[in-house]
Amino acid sequence: MGRCCLTGGRQRHTDICMKTTLDIEDALLRSAKARAAETGRTLTGMIEAGLRDLLRSETKPRARFRMAWPVADGGPAPGVDVADRDALYERMESRGR
Repeated sequence: MGRCCLTGGRQRHTDICMKTTLDIEDALLRSAKARAAETGRTLTGMIEAGLRDLLRSETKPRARFRMAWPVADGGPAPGVDVADRDALYERMESRGR
């Protein structure tokens, strides 16, 4: 490991960088090199920026899920006395007929 300059089109600061080898699909690498040349960036800078964006997007906290509970006005049906258990059973049994 040696000292190197982080790239990205302009010198930001000096840091310690690690060299590595990647297997990249040929067509993807050609496209990336062409884009780097078109935009005046280095391939390393584009890869670093892409990795930063990917890592940033995957670590964003997700919005908390909120359940929308249906709300309806309720209460006993007209003419039902909830204190009269026998009347309730009779009413429930007569509904299916």
